[in-house]
Parts: sequence; C-alpha cells; structure tokens
Amino acid sequence: MDPANLPLRDVYLPEPPSWWPPAPGWWLLGAAILLVLLGLAGWIAWRRSRQRRWLRWFEQASEGHGTLPERLAAISALLRRAARRRQPGAELLQGEAWLRFLDGADGTGFSAGPGRLLLEGSFRRDVDADAFAAARALARKRFLELMEGRR
Repeated sequence: MDPANLPLRDVYLPEPPSWWPPAPGWWLLGAAILLVLLGLAGWIAWRRSRQRRWLRWFEQASEGHGTLPERLAAISALLRRAARRRQPGAELLQGEAWLRFLDGADGTGFSAGPGRLLLEGSFRRDVDADAFAAARALARKRFLELMEGRR
C-alpha cells in the first residue's frame, strides 16, 4: 500500500469527564464541611442565648422593685454567685479583698472607682442615682466576665 493513498482521518479524543455529579469523596467532604458549619452555628447560638439569659438575670435583679440600696444588694449577691462559680471561696471575701477580686487583673474600677459603692451602698439610706448607674454598668460587665469564666 502506498502511504499517500491511505484514508487517514483525524483522531478524536473522548469528551472530558463532566464535573457533575461529583465523585463520592467530594460528597463526603461537602457533608463534613456542612456538619462543621452547622455545629459552629449551633455553638454560637448556644453561647448567645446563654449570655442573653445571664443579662436577663442581671437586669431583673438590678432593675427590679425596691430602692437603690436594695438593688445594690441584689447586684452584690449576683456578683458573689458568679464569683463562686468562677473561683470557689471567692464569695467569702470581704471588704477591700472583695473589691480587688472584682477588679481582676485589668483595672481598678471597683477598688478606686464607682464600684466602691457595692461595698457600702446597700447599707446607706439614700444612694445617688448617677453613682448607682455607674456602679451598675461596671458590675454588669464584670458579672458577664465572671459567668463566662474569663479572668
């Protein structure tokens, strides 16, 4: 046979494989990623609901019925409960040691600031509303920190 007379045709390559449906390994990887994302979303939702519950608990005690000294006593009781949860025995601290514990490592808001009102404010007949609001805001922040277990 003469090579010039051969009936040559082009070589046709097969179609490349389709990207859909993916291989079973990709399905498993997608399911694992979805499970991780759902778990993360559930964990975040649980933490937020827990923090809202703690805030509601604090708000009921600090905005409840009674005079400002009674509400200061309720705030102090909540802080002692949170302190016990964080460090057993901390609820037994008195005076300046209690205020230093509430200060934590990053401030002096209780021992030298508006938080001093928690030490003696519940024994006063009248408490200044602005001083109460400042002490309440400081106590609210510290209450959440203690409940979360951060130092």
